[in-house]
Amino acid sequence: MNPPTLIILVLYYSRRGATRKMAELIAQGIDSVAGCEARLRTVPAVSTVNETVEPDMAQDGPPYVQLQDLAQCAGIALGSPTRFGNMASAMKYFWDGTGSDWLAGTLAGKPACVFSSTGSLHGGQEATLLTMMIPLLHHGMLLMGLPYTEAELMTTATGGTPYGATHWAGLDDKKTVSAEEKRLALALGRRLASTAHKLFAN
Repeated sequence: MNPPTLIILVLYYSRRGATRKMAELIAQGIDSVAGCEARLRTVPAVSTVNETVEPDMAQDGPPYVQLQDLAQCAGIALGSPTRFGNMASAMKYFWDGTGSDWLAGTLAGKPACVFSSTGSLHGGQEATLLTMMIPLLHHGMLLMGLPYTEAELMTTATGGTPYGATHWAGLDDKKTVSAEEKRLALALGRRLASTAHKLFAN
């Protein structure tokens, strides 16, 4: 009898599509690992008074995340564009509503990684990745980044950090994902899925 497929949640927010491209690449990396399957999910936008301002169902792309996705996954890749060195408010709003899962330890012991995109090359990519790690640490997740055995970390002139995969989208969001950014995003997805497989396949 074959073991059940491990679901790896790729949870992201994307306003103009750059972070979504990164999420799709990470999902490809996850899907390349036998026994693992990426589940893409997003979150709705919120207003300045922290109320969701979009329909109950996503009109385009993956569905909105549900708390049951946290329980069903064996790991999480978390992505957001940079907002002054932090995750977007829509993603923060979702995590602020996960107190019951924190109390239950739903995510404790599961592996996680983070990814981001920015309009400017030095626009807070690494700060965003580090601040996105904080709620994951509070949930007891096992955080991983990209090791320097990934040669592109030494050669990239665009995005890519040891803290997680990143993309330099440009101020108009028209910069395509570079070859280095693509390889690093795929590598991060593979690393997350491989770790989850080692932890939970048996």
